[in-house]
Amino acid sequence: MSDDSTNAVVVEPAVDTVDEVTRVAARKPSIVEGNGFGKSLKEVEQKTQGPPKSILREYFESAVVTVIMALFGMTFIVQAVKVPTGSMQNTITIGDHLLVNKFIFAPGTPFPLLPQRDIRRGDIIVFKYPGNPNDKEGDMRPDNIPYKTNYVKRVIGLPGDHVEVKGDRVLVNGQELPEHRIKALDHFDDSRTPEQESNKALDIVTDPPRKDGETYSVYYSERTMDSGFNKTVPEDYYFVMGDNRNNSADSRVWGFVPRDLVVGRAMFVYWSYDESKPSSGNPFVDFFNNTRWNRTGTMIK
Repeated sequence: MSDDSTNAVVVEPAVDTVDEVTRVAARKPSIVEGNGFGKSLKEVEQKTQGPPKSILREYFESAVVTVIMALFGMTFIVQAVKVPTGSMQNTITIGDHLLVNKFIFAPGTPFPLLPQRDIRRGDIIVFKYPGNPNDKEGDMRPDNIPYKTNYVKRVIGLPGDHVEVKGDRVLVNGQELPEHRIKALDHFDDSRTPEQESNKALDIVTDPPRKDGETYSVYYSERTMDSGFNKTVPEDYYFVMGDNRNNSADSRVWGFVPRDLVVGRAMFVYWSYDESKPSSGNPFVDFFNNTRWNRTGTMIK
């Protein structure tokens, strides 16, 4: 007689339909495996994402990121400066607002893959005024502070160059520098010109044809005199001059520019405002009437 109990097999009741499988699954909560707390997936996702951000918070975070990027750019890449004097007229006029490329002359050895290079003759640079060794204490104007006030001039002599200035001629290492010399009238020198109109651009008197090698223009008046400058540029220094040669306090007056005071290269005019024109009393109207639209957006050469 056989023992049927040893051969008994327990069989799970079969699920006959797909609908019943769905009902069984629906009764079981969705559990995140390994979370150790038995929380549903929806609860964990809500906790991970946190509360929704308000519109005010999103605007604030965007503003913070924008400010950080602007500060980074102004510190290492570009800087905006305004030209208050006529020493570079007519290349740069009074009232021009410039963008300065600070990255191109970054300290140290230029990296080949980056847009960096050494300072070249003919570059228009912005630098911190090194001061005049002949100035006496108390003579300094509040808008002309050494190591703080920005100046803009053209590089004429590089380290090691011998520079000699004779009237309207500049000799570098014994060779005359090829400059396109233009005779012009500076309204600043004309006593008949009203004070405000003295900021006007130079009036051209004689503009001879440009010769080969004359890559930039300089301006002289009839009263050109010999400055008597005759020196060699020291290492890590530069000799600079304004393009308005008869109305420029530059290296002929206060000496050379140290390399570590160079801020960058003047790139282009992003806005130019004619300060020689009278004001209407309405800033909005003055903006449109006195803006030099033909200069705004132009490159500096």
